[in-house]
Amino acid sequence: MNELSKRTANKSVGKSIRILRHQHGWSQEDIANRLGISIPAFSKIETGVTDVNLSRLEQIANIYEVSVVQLLAVDTENAEAAPTHLNLIQKKLSDREAEIASLQRKVIELYEELRNKTSVAV
Repeated sequence: MNELSKRTANKSVGKSIRILRHQHGWSQEDIANRLGISIPAFSKIETGVTDVNLSRLEQIANIYEVSVVQLLAVDTENAEAAPTHLNLIQKKLSDREAEIASLQRKVIELYEELRNKTSVAV
């Protein structure tokens, strides 16, 4: 494997690991502690600086409860598009805003109806 291919593979695996970490809502410190390595050492894995060996990949795969093959085959484009915790919160917020707008319209309609009834009664 030439140097460029190796760097590309390391970066791809690192990106997959980072995406999985974000999906689980874990920090680099969380994973580094589980692996028994320093945060900078784990950061180098995620950024593709470190050439990760198979035993380390197995450890990481076990933490995320995926197979090594799945870890290597993560489709980073689709994984990034997967709903994250922040996306889910934004969706809930948007739903609540729509609900509030609907309730505001209903209050205005009821107010108008009440005003029309009182003007007819006068």
